[in-house]
Amino acid sequence: QVQLVESGGGLVQTGDSLTLSCAASGRTVSTYTMGWFRQAPGKEREFVASLIRFTGRTYYADSVKGRFTISRDNAKNTVDLQINSLKPEDTAVYYCAASVGTNTPTSLYGYNYWGQGTQVTVSS
Repeated sequence: QVQLVESGGGLVQTGDSLTLSCAASGRTVSTYTMGWFRQAPGKEREFVASLIRFTGRTYYADSVKGRFTISRDNAKNTVDLQINSLKPEDTAVYYCAASVGTNTPTSLYGYNYWGQGTQVTVSS
Protein backbone atom coordinates (compact mmCIF):
# COMPACT_ATOMS: atom_id res chain seq x y z
CA GLN A 1 0.00 0.00 0.00
CA VAL A 2 1.19 3.53 -0.76
CA GLN A 3 0.38 6.81 0.94
CA LEU A 4 0.28 9.97 -1.14
CA VAL A 5 0.66 13.57 -0.01
CA GLU A 6 0.34 16.50 -2.39
CA SER A 7 1.96 19.89 -1.92
CA GLY A 8 2.74 23.03 -3.88
CA GLY A 9 -0.68 24.51 -4.36
CA GLY A 10 -1.55 28.11 -3.66
CA LEU A 11 -2.96 31.37 -4.94
CA VAL A 12 -1.36 32.54 -8.18
CA GLN A 13 -2.09 34.94 -11.01
CA THR A 14 -3.00 34.23 -14.61
CA GLY A 15 0.10 33.33 -16.57
CA ASP A 16 2.10 32.17 -13.56
CA SER A 17 3.76 28.80 -13.21
CA LEU A 18 3.48 26.28 -10.40
CA THR A 19 4.89 22.89 -9.55
CA LEU A 20 2.77 20.43 -7.63
CA SER A 21 4.50 17.55 -5.94
CA CYS A 22 3.16 14.19 -4.82
CA ALA A 23 5.26 12.46 -2.20
CA ALA A 24 4.79 8.73 -1.84
CA SER A 25 5.57 6.60 1.16
CA GLY A 26 5.27 2.91 1.74
CA ARG A 27 6.05 1.89 -1.82
CA THR A 28 8.14 3.08 -4.75
CA VAL A 29 6.28 5.30 -7.22
CA SER A 30 7.99 3.66 -10.16
CA THR A 31 5.94 0.52 -9.52
CA TYR A 32 2.68 2.41 -9.98
CA THR A 33 0.98 4.18 -12.79
CA MET A 34 0.62 7.70 -11.41
CA GLY A 35 -2.01 10.23 -12.25
CA TRP A 36 -3.05 13.78 -11.50
CA PHE A 37 -6.71 14.73 -11.42
CA ARG A 38 -8.50 17.93 -10.47
CA GLN A 39 -11.89 18.92 -9.21
CA ALA A 40 -13.31 22.40 -9.53
CA PRO A 41 -16.20 23.59 -7.33
CA GLY A 42 -19.47 22.07 -8.46
CA LYS A 43 -17.79 19.87 -11.06
CA GLU A 44 -16.76 16.25 -11.28
CA ARG A 45 -13.21 15.16 -10.76
CA GLU A 46 -11.42 15.12 -14.10
CA PHE A 47 -8.27 13.64 -15.54
CA VAL A 48 -5.25 15.91 -15.98
CA ALA A 49 -2.17 13.77 -16.63
CA SER A 50 -0.77 10.30 -16.09
CA LEU A 51 2.58 8.57 -16.23
CA ILE A 52 2.61 4.86 -16.97
CA ARG A 53 4.73 2.60 -14.79
CA PHE A 54 7.69 0.82 -16.41
CA THR A 55 7.28 2.54 -19.81
CA GLY A 56 7.18 6.14 -18.61
CA ARG A 57 4.63 6.99 -21.26
CA THR A 58 2.57 10.07 -20.48
CA TYR A 59 -0.99 11.10 -21.23
CA TYR A 60 -2.56 14.55 -20.92
CA ALA A 61 -6.03 15.99 -21.07
CA ASP A 62 -6.53 18.10 -24.18
CA SER A 63 -7.16 21.16 -22.02
CA VAL A 64 -3.68 21.03 -20.50
CA LYS A 65 -1.50 19.74 -23.34
CA GLY A 66 1.50 21.96 -23.88
CA ARG A 67 1.12 23.64 -20.48
CA PHE A 68 1.33 20.75 -17.98
CA THR A 69 4.15 18.26 -17.60
CA ILE A 70 4.09 15.18 -15.40
CA SER A 71 7.37 13.70 -14.26
CA ARG A 72 8.72 11.23 -11.77
CA ASP A 73 11.75 11.55 -9.47
CA ASN A 74 12.72 8.07 -8.37
CA ALA A 75 15.36 9.33 -5.96
CA LYS A 76 12.84 11.46 -4.10
CA ASN A 77 9.97 9.04 -4.68
CA THR A 78 7.79 11.84 -5.95
CA VAL A 79 5.66 12.62 -8.97
CA ASP A 80 5.52 16.26 -9.98
CA LEU A 81 3.12 18.26 -12.11
CA GLN A 82 4.69 21.32 -13.68
CA ILE A 83 2.02 23.84 -14.66
CA ASN A 84 2.76 26.78 -16.93
CA SER A 85 0.63 29.62 -18.24
CA LEU A 86 -2.01 29.16 -15.56
CA LYS A 87 -5.57 30.18 -16.38
CA PRO A 88 -8.51 30.92 -14.08
CA GLU A 89 -10.17 27.74 -15.36
CA ASP A 90 -7.28 25.76 -13.87
CA THR A 91 -8.61 26.63 -10.42
CA ALA A 92 -9.35 23.37 -8.63
CA VAL A 93 -8.23 20.94 -5.99
CA TYR A 94 -5.51 18.80 -7.56
CA TYR A 95 -5.24 15.16 -6.54
CA CYS A 96 -2.46 12.68 -6.99
CA ALA A 97 -3.39 9.03 -7.53
CA ALA A 98 -1.64 5.69 -7.90
CA SER A 99 -2.71 2.61 -9.77
CA VAL A 100 -1.33 -0.90 -9.43
CA GLY A 101 -2.15 -1.41 -13.07
CA THR A 102 -4.88 -0.03 -15.29
CA ASN A 103 -5.77 -0.21 -18.95
CA THR A 104 -7.47 3.15 -18.66
CA PRO A 105 -4.90 5.55 -17.20
CA THR A 106 -7.10 8.54 -17.97
CA SER A 107 -10.00 7.27 -15.89
CA LEU A 108 -10.16 7.92 -12.17
CA TYR A 109 -11.79 4.51 -11.68
CA GLY A 110 -8.51 2.82 -12.53
CA TYR A 111 -6.70 4.25 -9.52
CA ASN A 112 -6.44 2.53 -6.17
CA TYR A 113 -4.86 5.17 -3.93
CA TRP A 114 -5.49 8.88 -3.60
CA GLY A 115 -3.95 11.81 -1.81
CA GLN A 116 -5.89 14.48 0.08
CA GLY A 117 -5.45 17.10 -2.61
CA THR A 118 -3.90 20.55 -2.86
CA GLN A 119 -5.79 23.71 -3.78
CA VAL A 120 -4.74 25.78 -6.77
CA THR A 121 -6.47 29.11 -7.22
CA VAL A 122 -5.73 31.27 -10.25
CA SER A 123 -6.80 34.89 -10.10
CA SER A 124 -7.56 36.85 -13.25
